[in-house]
Amino acid sequence: MRVSLSLFIALLFVPALLFSQSKGVLNGTVRDKKTQEGLIGAAVILEGTGLGGVTDTNGNFRITDIPTRSYNVRFQALGYEDQVLYNVVITSGNEQVVNVEMDNGSGVALKEVVVRKNPFSKSAETPLSLQTLSAQEIKSNPGGNFDISRVIQAFPGVGGTSGVGGYRNDLIIRGGAPNENVYYLDGIEVPVINHFATQGSGGGPTGIINISFIEDVNLYTSAFPSKYDNPLSGVLQLKQRKANPNHSQHNIRLSATELAYSTDGPIIKDKLTYMASARRSYLQLLFKALQLPIQPSYWDFQYKIDYKINKKLSFYTLAIGAIDRFSFITPDNLTAENVYTLQSNPLINQWSYTNGYGLKGLAKNGYWNLTFSRNMLNNQLDKYKDNQNPSEATRTLKIRSVEAENKMRFDMNKSYDRWSYSFGAMSQYDQFTNDLYTVIRAEARDTNNVITSPAITATGNTAINFWRYGANGQIAANFFDKKTNVSFGVRVDGNTFTTDGANPFNTLSPRLAVSQTLMPQLKLNLSAGRYFKIPTYTVLGYQDAAGNLVNKGARYIQSDHLAGGFEFLPEWQGARFTLEGFYKMYSNYPVSARDSISLANKGGDFAVLGNEPITSTGKGKSYGVEFQFQQKLTRNFFTILSVTLYNSEFTNGNGKYTPASWDNGQLVSLIGGYKFKRNWELGVKFRYQGGAPYTPYNMAASQANYLTLGTGVLDYSQFNSLRLGAFHAMDFRVDKKWNFKKWSFDLYFDITNAYGSVQPGFPNYTFKRTEDNTNFATTDGKPVNTNGSNAVPVLLDGGSGTVIPTIGFIVEL
Repeated sequence: MRVSLSLFIALLFVPALLFSQSKGVLNGTVRDKKTQEGLIGAAVILEGTGLGGVTDTNGNFRITDIPTRSYNVRFQALGYEDQVLYNVVITSGNEQVVNVEMDNGSGVALKEVVVRKNPFSKSAETPLSLQTLSAQEIKSNPGGNFDISRVIQAFPGVGGTSGVGGYRNDLIIRGGAPNENVYYLDGIEVPVINHFATQGSGGGPTGIINISFIEDVNLYTSAFPSKYDNPLSGVLQLKQRKANPNHSQHNIRLSATELAYSTDGPIIKDKLTYMASARRSYLQLLFKALQLPIQPSYWDFQYKIDYKINKKLSFYTLAIGAIDRFSFITPDNLTAENVYTLQSNPLINQWSYTNGYGLKGLAKNGYWNLTFSRNMLNNQLDKYKDNQNPSEATRTLKIRSVEAENKMRFDMNKSYDRWSYSFGAMSQYDQFTNDLYTVIRAEARDTNNVITSPAITATGNTAINFWRYGANGQIAANFFDKKTNVSFGVRVDGNTFTTDGANPFNTLSPRLAVSQTLMPQLKLNLSAGRYFKIPTYTVLGYQDAAGNLVNKGARYIQSDHLAGGFEFLPEWQGARFTLEGFYKMYSNYPVSARDSISLANKGGDFAVLGNEPITSTGKGKSYGVEFQFQQKLTRNFFTILSVTLYNSEFTNGNGKYTPASWDNGQLVSLIGGYKFKRNWELGVKFRYQGGAPYTPYNMAASQANYLTLGTGVLDYSQFNSLRLGAFHAMDFRVDKKWNFKKWSFDLYFDITNAYGSVQPGFPNYTFKRTEDNTNFATTDGKPVNTNGSNAVPVLLDGGSGTVIPTIGFIVEL
């Protein structure tokens, strides 16, 4: 027994001994922010140590034999502002690769280190309403499940869809709908970033993007640079890191729901590098073991290749894609909840991809980018009266839809002294096909089986294609000893499909931003802008029964933004306080001609947004105030506190403002983390979201249609007249890393909704089951009538309060 105990104790100390001997590597590139040229002789300093290095003639550096832990890394160069990267984790597995852009705007000499750069990304074009996260902040986020969309919900003004169990990634930014955001990966637009994406909306239950490749994330919530077309509420800009130029390295991640593999390295030294990844879910196996009726399954893939042609010119290609399947099994116990799930959701067969190519060239006092890309979404949905026994006779939904975009973008960026300017243009060729059949209302029969109201269906077979184009320009300058920064931009867009789309003056969108330094650590930031978005393909391509494209008269949706606030940087390093107010005004929003509801209130489920006639008559407004405190990693601690108070209202067919479906009113988020000795780390996240409004059911129409539709029918005469309770939850995550000679092992334990808080959910309309759960209960003891007249309606509580523990590991080698 003593021998066994001694051996056990010795084994416990083996990882610690190996850790004490392990070393890691940091490499990367330092560039001039304005010209993108590599900086020669820039100093790279690991704060709190005597370790560091200097960049070579290409701006590259590599520091070896670094003890494995987290560091703040400072970059210094003559005539440039200091730059600090926080929470850079050095392991013995993968080399840490970083890329830094330094600003020469201050003209500070190397020795004058008391003047430091604001560590929070800002620009003259967007001095406010811009949030930034590093890769490590994303990876270590509790409850984030390595998903970018869930992580950025911690930002001020950003919430998620309420009332659907908390399983979706919809980004609700400052009260706008989920489809008001655009997403870019290394300058390539990626329309679909989620698995099981809601066509026309963009949200879904889990993200596609591999965060192992992400260097940083920027989220714009207003003051959008003019090069971005189609945003009304947000721009999510994702930047991938460079591959390790020295040797191939690998990353394996296993969690309770998926297995992911990533690799990167050189193909031709100093010329050609690659990154590639694949991920496979096995959630369907877990759900089957738990006897849950839904069976989600997905794959995703990602790659990037960089080729340095010469010192002035580089080329890259990237791709990201997903394959999604959503099916059902029949559980042994057919509870009312299981039956509702089986009947209310569609079968999903979906795949998507984005493939892009880019050239980046250096020019005198600037640089240019030229990109070509193609993205495609293939969406197939099927739904039947009985999804367990599908047949054409019982079909209630069929969608066979394909969206394809072929894009070219060019932008030139120049700077001279206090002035900087940029301009660009884009064109794209869009293709959309849609084979649609959906039952809107079941036929109604009286007691004599005579049809009193025929079934209402929508059908169509659309094939459209058209061009879209746009141009943009922006100019910025600083004045009064660089205490005042002013930026003005303008953009126009057009298309060859809609009735007035060829007139670019209809989409003339100016924007102005001003930043004024009031005190050395306090700034006042203001912005105003007008932004446009073309309606979704599902709206533009909708046909009536006669085959007419009834929405060709749809107008670009318009949103006017006003934003202003203060930014305060305290004396201590890496901290920031911000206070911002915003006001958004919408016009030309599509309103359904079928149910008179604004499309601004739709898109938070697995249905398709659009596929109906509309009028461009809707209006909206969203306004509020945001507060944020952020502390980058300092003394082993980091935190983000965000508080948002807002109102969001839109008009429906009656022209009256009513609370939007995303009008939660209050958002609070707190994320904190502490790094202990021996590579232990603790992360905590608390989130609070006010109750969302919802619409009650039309009980008579629901009873008559439930067996056909599998859901209740909402009473839109009482639109959003009720409101759910507020939701709050806390997530925890503990990480422990072991660093061996040439590989590392990270074991993590994550608890989502740690104290079991119940998230209020929309009630679900269904019929009561018999006591033995074999059929629907009826008032007369007979089989349920097709019109549900003898059924017993019930409303199921849609809330969810599940505690979700997850254990997983990450291996780097």
